[in-house]
Amino acid sequence: MATTRQMLEQPQSPFIQRTISINGSPMVDDREEELSRSALALYKEKEDEIERRKMEVRDRVQKKLGLAEEATRRLAEIREELEALTDPMRKEVSAIRKRVDAINRELKPLGQSCQRKEREFKEAVEAYNEKNKEKAIFVSKLVELVTESEKLRMTKLDELSKSIDVSLR
Repeated sequence: MATTRQMLEQPQSPFIQRTISINGSPMVDDREEELSRSALALYKEKEDEIERRKMEVRDRVQKKLGLAEEATRRLAEIREELEALTDPMRKEVSAIRKRVDAINRELKPLGQSCQRKEREFKEAVEAYNEKNKEKAIFVSKLVELVTESEKLRMTKLDELSKSIDVSLR
Protein backbone atom coordinates (compact mmCIF):
# COMPACT_ATOMS: atom_id res chain seq x y z
CA MET A 1 0.00 0.00 0.00
CA ALA A 2 1.37 3.41 -0.90
CA THR A 3 1.81 6.03 1.79
CA THR A 4 0.58 9.57 1.43
CA ARG A 5 4.09 10.82 0.76
CA GLN A 6 4.57 8.34 -2.10
CA MET A 7 1.24 9.36 -3.61
CA LEU A 8 2.22 13.01 -3.51
CA GLU A 9 5.60 12.44 -5.09
CA GLN A 10 4.21 10.36 -7.97
CA PRO A 11 3.47 12.30 -11.13
CA GLN A 12 -0.16 12.83 -11.85
CA SER A 13 -1.73 10.42 -14.23
CA PRO A 14 -2.74 11.52 -17.76
CA PHE A 15 -6.40 11.09 -16.80
CA ILE A 16 -6.07 13.76 -14.10
CA GLN A 17 -4.12 16.03 -16.46
CA ARG A 18 -6.75 15.64 -19.18
CA THR A 19 -9.54 16.38 -16.74
CA ILE A 20 -7.86 19.57 -15.74
CA SER A 21 -7.24 20.70 -19.30
CA ILE A 22 -10.76 19.83 -20.44
CA ASN A 23 -12.45 21.73 -17.65
CA GLY A 24 -11.29 25.10 -18.53
CA SER A 25 -8.71 27.67 -18.84
CA PRO A 26 -5.12 27.32 -17.74
CA MET A 27 -5.73 29.79 -14.92
CA VAL A 28 -8.51 27.66 -13.52
CA ASP A 29 -6.28 24.69 -14.00
CA ASP A 30 -3.51 26.42 -12.07
CA ARG A 31 -5.98 27.37 -9.36
CA GLU A 32 -7.38 23.86 -9.11
CA GLU A 33 -3.89 22.50 -9.16
CA GLU A 34 -2.90 24.94 -6.43
CA LEU A 35 -5.99 23.97 -4.39
CA SER A 36 -5.28 20.28 -4.78
CA ARG A 37 -1.60 20.85 -3.83
CA SER A 38 -2.60 22.84 -0.80
CA ALA A 39 -5.17 20.17 0.11
CA LEU A 40 -2.55 17.48 -0.32
CA ALA A 41 -0.04 19.53 1.67
CA LEU A 42 -2.63 20.02 4.41
CA TYR A 43 -3.38 16.32 4.34
CA LYS A 44 0.35 15.57 4.50
CA GLU A 45 0.77 17.95 7.47
CA LYS A 46 -2.11 16.27 9.31
CA GLU A 47 -0.66 12.84 8.58
CA ASP A 48 2.71 14.02 9.86
CA GLU A 49 1.05 15.48 12.99
CA ILE A 50 -0.79 12.21 13.57
CA GLU A 51 2.44 10.26 13.10
CA ARG A 52 4.29 12.65 15.45
CA ARG A 53 1.59 12.30 18.14
CA LYS A 54 1.56 8.55 17.68
CA MET A 55 5.31 8.51 18.28
CA GLU A 56 4.92 10.73 21.37
CA VAL A 57 2.22 8.44 22.77
CA ARG A 58 4.36 5.40 22.00
CA ASP A 59 7.31 7.03 23.77
CA ARG A 60 5.17 7.88 26.80
CA VAL A 61 3.79 4.34 26.91
CA GLN A 62 7.32 2.91 26.66
CA LYS A 63 8.45 5.23 29.44
CA LYS A 64 5.50 4.17 31.64
CA LEU A 65 6.21 0.51 30.89
CA GLY A 66 9.83 1.05 31.85
CA LEU A 67 8.75 2.67 35.13
CA ALA A 68 6.29 -0.18 35.78
CA GLU A 69 9.00 -2.77 35.11
CA GLU A 70 11.36 -0.93 37.44
CA ALA A 71 8.68 -0.78 40.15
CA THR A 72 7.95 -4.48 39.67
CA ARG A 73 11.64 -5.28 39.98
CA ARG A 74 11.93 -3.18 43.15
CA LEU A 75 8.85 -4.86 44.64
CA ALA A 76 10.32 -8.28 43.87
CA GLU A 77 13.54 -7.29 45.63
CA ILE A 78 11.60 -6.00 48.64
CA ARG A 79 9.54 -9.21 48.76
CA GLU A 80 12.74 -11.29 48.72
CA GLU A 81 14.19 -9.18 51.53
CA LEU A 82 11.01 -9.58 53.57
CA GLU A 83 11.01 -13.33 53.04
CA ALA A 84 14.63 -13.44 54.11
CA LEU A 85 13.73 -11.49 57.25
CA THR A 86 10.71 -13.59 58.17
CA ASP A 87 12.30 -16.93 57.30
CA PRO A 88 14.44 -17.25 60.48
CA MET A 89 11.49 -16.17 62.59
CA ARG A 90 9.29 -18.77 60.90
CA LYS A 91 11.74 -21.51 61.76
CA GLU A 92 11.93 -20.41 65.40
CA VAL A 93 8.17 -20.00 65.64
CA SER A 94 7.64 -23.41 64.04
CA ALA A 95 10.07 -25.04 66.47
CA ILE A 96 8.42 -23.35 69.45
CA ARG A 97 4.95 -24.33 68.24
CA LYS A 98 6.06 -27.96 67.86
CA ARG A 99 7.45 -27.86 71.39
CA VAL A 100 4.23 -26.33 72.73
CA ASP A 101 2.21 -29.03 70.96
CA ALA A 102 4.43 -31.74 72.45
CA ILE A 103 4.02 -30.25 75.93
CA ASN A 104 0.25 -30.06 75.42
CA ARG A 105 0.24 -33.77 74.52
CA GLU A 106 2.20 -34.48 77.71
CA LEU A 107 -0.04 -32.23 79.81
CA LYS A 108 -3.29 -33.88 78.73
CA PRO A 109 -2.73 -37.23 80.50
CA LEU A 110 -1.12 -35.42 83.44
CA GLY A 111 -4.19 -33.19 83.75
CA GLN A 112 -6.47 -36.21 83.63
CA SER A 113 -4.33 -37.96 86.25
CA CYS A 114 -4.40 -34.83 88.38
CA GLN A 115 -8.19 -34.61 88.16
CA ARG A 116 -8.51 -38.31 89.04
CA LYS A 117 -6.17 -37.88 92.01
CA GLU A 118 -8.02 -34.75 93.11
CA ARG A 119 -11.26 -36.76 93.12
CA GLU A 120 -9.53 -39.54 95.05
CA PHE A 121 -8.11 -36.97 97.46
CA LYS A 122 -11.54 -35.43 98.01
CA GLU A 123 -13.00 -38.88 98.61
CA ALA A 124 -10.15 -39.69 101.00
CA VAL A 125 -10.64 -36.38 102.85
CA GLU A 126 -14.38 -37.08 103.11
CA ALA A 127 -13.69 -40.61 104.40
CA TYR A 128 -11.10 -39.19 106.84
CA ASN A 129 -13.56 -36.56 108.07
CA GLU A 130 -16.31 -39.20 108.50
CA LYS A 131 -13.96 -41.50 110.44
CA ASN A 132 -12.81 -38.52 112.51
CA LYS A 133 -16.44 -37.69 113.35
CA GLU A 134 -17.11 -41.34 114.17
CA LYS A 135 -13.99 -41.39 116.36
CA ALA A 136 -15.13 -38.22 118.11
CA ILE A 137 -18.52 -39.82 118.77
CA PHE A 138 -16.90 -42.97 120.17
CA VAL A 139 -14.41 -40.97 122.21
CA SER A 140 -17.22 -38.94 123.72
CA LYS A 141 -19.13 -42.21 124.46
CA LEU A 142 -15.98 -43.66 125.93
CA VAL A 143 -15.54 -40.61 128.11
CA GLU A 144 -19.16 -40.95 129.22
CA LEU A 145 -18.75 -44.63 129.93
CA VAL A 146 -15.49 -44.09 131.78
CA THR A 147 -17.05 -41.29 133.76
CA GLU A 148 -20.06 -43.43 134.56
CA SER A 149 -17.85 -46.36 135.37
CA GLU A 150 -15.77 -44.23 137.70
CA LYS A 151 -18.91 -42.98 139.37
CA LEU A 152 -20.13 -46.52 139.84
CA ARG A 153 -16.76 -47.64 141.13
CA MET A 154 -16.71 -44.67 143.45
CA THR A 155 -20.11 -45.46 144.73
CA LYS A 156 -19.09 -49.12 145.18
CA LEU A 157 -15.93 -48.03 146.93
CA ASP A 158 -17.96 -45.76 149.13
CA GLU A 159 -20.30 -48.60 149.93
CA LEU A 160 -17.40 -50.93 150.62
CA SER A 161 -15.73 -48.30 152.63
CA LYS A 162 -18.94 -47.83 154.67
CA SER A 163 -19.34 -51.49 155.03
CA ILE A 164 -15.74 -51.85 156.25
CA ASP A 165 -16.31 -48.99 158.64
CA VAL A 166 -19.42 -50.58 159.93
CA SER A 167 -17.75 -53.93 160.28
CA LEU A 168 -14.71 -52.51 162.01
CA ARG A 169 -16.63 -50.73 164.49
